[in-house]
Amino acid sequence: MIRKVYSSYDDFKTQNDLLGTNLPFSSDVGILNQPINVANKTAYNRLACQAMEGCDGTADGRPDTLTKRRYDRFAKGGAGIIWYEATAVMNEGRANPRQLYINDSTLDDFKRQVADIKETAIKTNGYEPLIIMQATHSGRYSKPNGVPAPLIAYNNPIFEKGNPIPTDRIVSDDYLDRVGEALVKGAILAEKAGFDGVDIKCCHRYLNSELLSAYNRDGRYGGSLENRTRLLRESVKGAIEGCSKDFIVSTRLNVYDGFPYPYGFGVKTDGSLDFDHTEPEWLIKQLYDYGMRIINITMGNPYFNPHVNRPFALGGYTAEEHPLEGVKRVLEGTVRLKAQIPDMAIISSALSYLGVAAPNVAAAYIKNNGFDFAGFGRTIFAYPDFAKDIMAKGKLDKNKICICCSKCTEIMRAGSTPGCVIRDKDVYAPIYKEFCGGK
Repeated sequence: MIRKVYSSYDDFKTQNDLLGTNLPFSSDVGILNQPINVANKTAYNRLACQAMEGCDGTADGRPDTLTKRRYDRFAKGGAGIIWYEATAVMNEGRANPRQLYINDSTLDDFKRQVADIKETAIKTNGYEPLIIMQATHSGRYSKPNGVPAPLIAYNNPIFEKGNPIPTDRIVSDDYLDRVGEALVKGAILAEKAGFDGVDIKCCHRYLNSELLSAYNRDGRYGGSLENRTRLLRESVKGAIEGCSKDFIVSTRLNVYDGFPYPYGFGVKTDGSLDFDHTEPEWLIKQLYDYGMRIINITMGNPYFNPHVNRPFALGGYTAEEHPLEGVKRVLEGTVRLKAQIPDMAIISSALSYLGVAAPNVAAAYIKNNGFDFAGFGRTIFAYPDFAKDIMAKGKLDKNKICICCSKCTEIMRAGSTPGCVIRDKDVYAPIYKEFCGGK
């Protein structure tokens, strides 16, 4: 079976038919160029840059040279939404020593960057993108000084195996209260910085996401569904109440972890890995009732089972399923949730593996009200002007697409600043060679 990104429609269609994945395909992608209103604001097209962290801020969390270069490229690229990367709200919750960190001292730097993004976009494209800042606490993956310093919701033998994290690293309920306060303050600072909205990050097993599966945790943040979702729900409510009515409050939400119960959210309790939409659906309805009007859906864990959330062609292991089956799980799971909460605007994930067929598949889903925006993650490192090409030419250039080789991930795992080694090689090939040995 072909396990490479599709550089032709025929390759995609052949594999799609052979596997019986039956992903829809539309020859007309014009719907991706249509504007849509979101929470009193306008997104000028249905294409979104997902939050892709560059790990290239300053030591105190300000945007640095490569950060500014990356967002200048995104601004020129024409996407209707730029989902700004993971930005810490507490120093100990930074995922790396150069993760962005919004606070009173760094606020003016974020103001300047947001203004630069909008000015560049207007000059280049004639419109501003909506810019949503992702507010985060990295929890299990915290590494503020370059060495692991995990802060966990509970011990998880799937990750820790025979080497459990010391129990004194399990955060208390009082600490989680403070995290919630920091996330709300981060939202307020994001609005002051000029962002159009904030994402209270709840995905990929970072702290908020890990709590969703804290079935066996005691106290106010564990056990019942209400408790496990408390940090997300109360942070969202606090952000909505603390910011202006036109400020977007959203979340990038893991609706399925891909780990068996009781260590995974969105899975059946029978020990299988089947997606169970019951709890995610309840949670999204709660968030809608609070006033949330757009949500960003994802699945899996890029550190542990990346074939689930960003089906790759090459990586550290070979998954038993074909990548198209992983793509289908994410997209069809998103469709199921959209059907239950039709008034919530939804951004999809897991499109990069589809290569040149990605706009066509996304357009088919959007035409059928399966979701509202096509979100592209690792694609934007390789192809920051993907949206402009889709809108102007109705297609992607096969010589510019992300090939899902995972070299950007290798750089990040090696502790450096990730980017596309293949398409942006003048900047990132030397970094890859230095930190990853040029393999």
